Amino acid sequence: MQIQKSNNELSNKNIRNVIMGFEEQIRSEESSFIGDSDYCPLTHLFGGGMYIREIFIPKGTFLVGKIHKHEHPNFLMKGRVEVITEDGVEVLEAPLSMISKAGTKRALKTLEDCIWVTVHLNEKDTRDISELENYVIADSYEEYDRYRLLENASPIEKCLYYIKGLLTKKDKK
Repeated sequence: MQIQKSNNELSNKNIRNVIMGFEEQIRSEESSFIGDSDYCPLTHLFGGGMYIREIFIPKGTFLVGKIHKHEHPNFLMKGRVEVITEDGVEVLEAPLSMISKAGTKRALKTLEDCIWVTVHLNEKDTRDISELENYVIADSYEEYDRYRLLENASPIEKCLYYIKGLLTKKDKK
């Protein structure tokens, strides 16, 4: 159940910068962690061409999620959480199902212990987490923007983009 939503007048770029700055601040904390940890255990499940990520997040945790390359379902199975995305600030309460649009990155604070589940296509039916994360996750907004640009590009446009990238790298050396 969604209980509150407010829209900020900030641009998407400004909100992206705020979320990335918050992530950097969290990373600099001694008690911070990136990815799977004993504090926020992540469970990986596989079945039917799907890759399911389930994470437990204790009350009072500040967390910044990944940038997912594809639209996908999310389920808040337990708890209540305050979330900021490019769409604004929301307080979400379980049980809740929603669709995340491609490119969404969330910064959040848990108001109660939470269990959050995301479901992603696993077309190769692999159990290799690195391969799956490479397919599902962009490490930055720049990587995500390149991915979206190339996803719809013709073979010639992809080739030109690749050549331009090689020339740019060569120029930097």
